Parts: sequence; C-alpha cells; structure tokens
Amino acid sequence: MKSIIVTGLSGAGKTQAIDCLEDMGYYCIDNMPPALIKSFIDLSTNDKGIDKAAFVIDVRGGRLFDDLKEVLEEMNKDEIDYKILYLEAADKTLLRRYNETRRVHPLSEGGSVEAGLKKEREMLSELRKQADFIIDTSNMKSAQLWAEIKHLITSEEGQNTFMINVRSFGYKKGTPMSANLVFDMRFIPNPYYVKSLRPLTGNNAKVSKYVLKHQVTQDFLDKAMDMIEMLIPFYMKEGKYSLNIAIGCTGGQHRSVAVANEIHRRLQENGRRTTLEHREL
Repeated sequence: MKSIIVTGLSGAGKTQAIDCLEDMGYYCIDNMPPALIKSFIDLSTNDKGIDKAAFVIDVRGGRLFDDLKEVLEEMNKDEIDYKILYLEAADKTLLRRYNETRRVHPLSEGGSVEAGLKKEREMLSELRKQADFIIDTSNMKSAQLWAEIKHLITSEEGQNTFMINVRSFGYKKGTPMSANLVFDMRFIPNPYYVKSLRPLTGNNAKVSKYVLKHQVTQDFLDKAMDMIEMLIPFYMKEGKYSLNIAIGCTGGQHRSVAVANEIHRRLQENGRRTTLEHREL
C-alpha cells in the first residue's frame, strides 16, 4: 500500500493537495492523529479496495502531533512504503491568505498570525528535512499546484521533478520575496527611451529583438544559464524541488520581460520543467 503524508505550513495549500490526491485515487484522511496512521495501513493491507492512502498531518493536532516522529521511525523500521509531501510559502503570502480568509492561525493563541507562523516553522523544521517533496506555493495558482503534485507523485526520475519558476518584475514595486536567484537587467540599454518601443512590452517581437541584440545581453544569458544549470544538482541535493528565478528591471515592462522569456525558452530547450510569469504585466 502506497501512502503519502501531506504536511507543511498552515495556509500553504494542504487542502488543495488533498483534493488533488483524492482525484488521483488516494483514500484521503484529513487531520488524522499520527499514532493511528500505522494502524490504518495495517488494517487496509488486506483490503484490495484501498491500495493507496494520503494523510494530512499538521500542527492542528496539538499534542497528538508530537507522536509523528515516533510513528515515522516505526514505519521506517517496518519498511512501509510512504512519502512525505511538504507545502510551504513565504510569510508575506501566508499573511495575505490569512487576511483574505480572516481565519485564525492554529498556533496564534489569540496573538498575531506572524507569531503563529514563526512557531509553526520551528515545530516543522525537522519534519521538513525528512520530506521527499517540498513545494513552495507562494506564486502558484490551484491549477499549477495540482499539476506539480501530479507530476511529483507519478514521476519516477528525480531529475524530471525539478521545477524552475521564472518571473519578471519591476524594482519600482519591490523584489519578489520568494526568489532564490535575482538578476538585475538595468545594465541593458532601455527600450523605454525608444519612442516607438515605449508603449510595447518585452513580449513584443520588436522589443525582444532590441533587448537581445546587444552583446552584453547575450554574454549575460550564456553565463546565467551556465550558473543555473550548475546550481540545480546542488539545490536537489539539499532536498529542494524548485528554483525561483526573478528577472528585474526598472518598471518590469521591457528588459526583464524579454530576458525572462529567453531564459524560459533556453531552459525548456535544455529539457527543464519551467513556469513563466510577468508580475507587472
């Protein structure tokens, strides 16, 4: 029997994850006491109707959550087939989600959501290290999260599960909080000062051609690609399954968009799984 333990930060998307797994044929149980997981698996092994199950385990269980470490050790000893799917997001994103839903963080105890998130990260730090899959949902819509989960669960090759998220942005509106790598494109001649190009964006062929024609742009792209490809194995070794690359310029309309498009194109040409987003467009 295949089992998946879904865990992670409150507000990071565990409900969406369990809905996705249910669609994939998993028997799903939300907020089950960890001590009962092995008993459920033992009871289900002789039931051919349940060949895979998913359990959402998080800090809502209170003191019962403390049993998880011992349960996992026992499951490892008995060689039970299970994976841990850990969902997280940037604090800024989680705070926004809590404000939108007006929910109370399970560890806030009447205090601030920020305090609850800090305590939760500390409580889950060891479990995060054991996770087989880690997904940062900061910039993900529901459909993207479902697609990522389906790929991670069904893929047999770890190399193919790694996702690279490319995002253009404008410094006027701040640097993306979730970025692992940030590249500043303000050294490239600015199409904004070309009258015919100003009203267009980097998605336009004329603007893209203008940005990419400069030798300094091509040199940057070659070196950036070398560095990205060099770093991917090390990110994977640390248990990460995604890399967030932010490409910025002043307004996020021309240079960053054109360069992000080109990096996205080259990564796909190299066989990498990627997403592309232009924050300011």
